[in-house]
Amino acid sequence: MTHPSLFPLPSSHTRILGIDPGLRITGFGVLDKVGQQLHYVASGCIKTPDGELPERLKVILNSLSEVIAQHKPDQAAVEKVFVNVNPQSTLLLGQARGAAICAAVLANLPVSEYTALQVKQAVVGNGHADKEQVQMMVQRLLKLSGTPSPDAADALACAIAHAHGGQGLGALATAGYRMKNGRLV
Repeated sequence: MTHPSLFPLPSSHTRILGIDPGLRITGFGVLDKVGQQLHYVASGCIKTPDGELPERLKVILNSLSEVIAQHKPDQAAVEKVFVNVNPQSTLLLGQARGAAICAAVLANLPVSEYTALQVKQAVVGNGHADKEQVQMMVQRLLKLSGTPSPDAADALACAIAHAHGGQGLGALATAGYRMKNGRLV
């Protein structure tokens, strides 16, 4: 029996790591783009312990470095920080995002950045979609048997948006679906 990884993947194959940075929970999602098709590889959440900021950032950096070493993505897509009403929260989120970007850059991955609005528009067709809509569409687009956690779904959505160049639903494989109230049905 031959192991499938011994055969070269098609030249149109790209493995994308999506990252939804957070100081408490950082979501990650890995998918393969083969031609115009997307295939789920892995997803999960990195939870940091309570404690000092440097130690929490180290957990994000080290954990994402492990994900990168295990899944060997070709590219990374990271959600951009939104400006929060609480400037301290925005700064902390920015530092978590910096640790996530450093993990990708240390692995020599090209990093693309997308706003939450761009990600939601690309995946749901509505830039103001709620988390449940994003989870449902990620599950449907990647043909997952279960609903991913909100953080993992956001990371997978970021990877999906990147896979389709942030072009919205027009670039997604939506055959057999139609839009109703901003949702694919």
